[in-house]
Amino acid sequence: MNARAVLSRERIVAAAAAVADRGGIAAVSMRSVAAELGVEAMSLYHHVANKGALLDALADWVFEQISAPEVDAPWRSAMAGRARSARSVLVRHPWALGMIEARPRPGTPLLRNFDRVLGCLLGSGFSAALAIHLFSAVDAYVYGFALTESTLPFAPADGAEKAYADDVAPDPEEYPHLARALGELLSAEPYSFADEFDVGLDLILDGFAQRLAASA
Repeated sequence: MNARAVLSRERIVAAAAAVADRGGIAAVSMRSVAAELGVEAMSLYHHVANKGALLDALADWVFEQISAPEVDAPWRSAMAGRARSARSVLVRHPWALGMIEARPRPGTPLLRNFDRVLGCLLGSGFSAALAIHLFSAVDAYVYGFALTESTLPFAPADGAEKAYADDVAPDPEEYPHLARALGELLSAEPYSFADEFDVGLDLILDGFAQRLAASA
């Protein structure tokens, strides 16, 4: 069986994701994806019309990895679960941050994910406006946190934050408040920047729970 015979749209998109994981979204082209698969670029056109269609399919692939809530699930746990899923996907594939919602034609996976988020919120008593406010706030938080994680100057590991802080420790005479905060934070207990995600997410959801209760 030749390479063209075993090609599929799914294999091509997975190969594009692998190329992007190594070199960023700018590295994705019909030629680079064909090289990843060990085939000629022309063979891809039997499954994907052009580079634009490939990028659309790649954006769909990202949203297929993000858990969509059940419409009848409790809204808070559903939004928290989706946020954690999205963060995990975006940290593994940081190239997706700048492209998944920038494609000119939103795909079915994105629309389905968004529809289920809004269905869950509307079914839980949110007005359309409050649902959109929550959706926007949570996604902005998730995307921003994932971007920060993907650009940290150290590799996540036990004690990595303290080791980095010790290495670049600010002068307490010049930066007294920063030095105090870091000292207290890192000496109290093992600290991981990743743990900040749930703290911030809870604060956001607490605020919307109060808004929802006030609107009832």
